[in-house]
Amino acid sequence: MKDLRVEWRSREALSAMCVFGILVVFLFNFSFNTGREESLRMLPGLLWIAFAFAGVLGFNRSFAAERENGCIEALTLAPVDAGAIFAGKLLANLVFLGIAEAVVVFACALWYNFSFIPVLVPFCAIVLLGTLGYAALGTIFGAVAANTRMREVMLPVLQFPVAFWILVLASDASADALRGAPAVTIRGGIERVGGVSLVFTVASFLLFEYVLEE
Repeated sequence: MKDLRVEWRSREALSAMCVFGILVVFLFNFSFNTGREESLRMLPGLLWIAFAFAGVLGFNRSFAAERENGCIEALTLAPVDAGAIFAGKLLANLVFLGIAEAVVVFACALWYNFSFIPVLVPFCAIVLLGTLGYAALGTIFGAVAANTRMREVMLPVLQFPVAFWILVLASDASADALRGAPAVTIRGGIERVGGVSLVFTVASFLLFEYVLEE
């Protein structure tokens, strides 16, 4: 809750995440300069690229305040379970990234004149599950990068090779949902994204205590 209150006062990270996510989608569209049908075919991948890079901005700030004020050592000494600290940081990252994702999706709906309403339920399920696993990785790798001098560079270098599987599966599942694939195909994509996200979330939860001590 501390992170949510601090961000509510400043709104620095959240506004940066939203603007950066929108810029990524728009710049990709101008760079490829394709027609509407080709742009819609690439839309799921562009969405998850925007989500991924917007998330990095939020994850970098996840432990920035603790590092700058020398509070990371205090967290390790506090009589609080490391899992509770991880859950709090994960919840804050989920809220920030979820708001940024909603803004990006709304911008894409306006820019590409595409309605997400017919596929809203499966698309939201995919985004929720994919975001959970991605935010869990961002939280633990944010804690690792916070102990380095070049944390802004180290976080994506450490996180993206691992998060690659979530991003690829979520992008494929989103493509199936947006193009109206059969329900069996969409359900299979949701199950794959959910399974991988669950594994990464549980592993991050179990390893967070050791990362915090280091």
